[in-house]
Amino acid sequence: QVQLVESGGGLVQAGGSLRLACATSGTFFSSYTMGWYRQAPEKQRELVASMTSGGNTNYLDSVKGRFTISRDNAKNTVYLQMNSLKPEDTAVYYCVSKRAWRPQFDYWGQGTQVTVST
Repeated sequence: QVQLVESGGGLVQAGGSLRLACATSGTFFSSYTMGWYRQAPEKQRELVASMTSGGNTNYLDSVKGRFTISRDNAKNTVYLQMNSLKPEDTAVYYCVSKRAWRPQFDYWGQGTQVTVST
């Protein structure tokens, strides 16, 4: 069973930065695709960023150039560096993971709140 625990959320002013971290348990972390979803009140959940085991990344258009996903396989941890934050980035951010061949993310963290003030 894979467990994901996020940290690093909080309140930041517009233009500021935050780094989210997601520590995972279980084996074979390096072979999993990792990602970050977010969900804002009354909005659909959206995939913000993902990274395959091979290091390929994908980003939501609205965060390209501002957010960076990375992973440390030795620490079983994935990160989301968020720069130039905007109020519209306010949401609960969820760490997710899946085996590479799975169509959807199977494992979810409990979420961490990110609030960007004007």
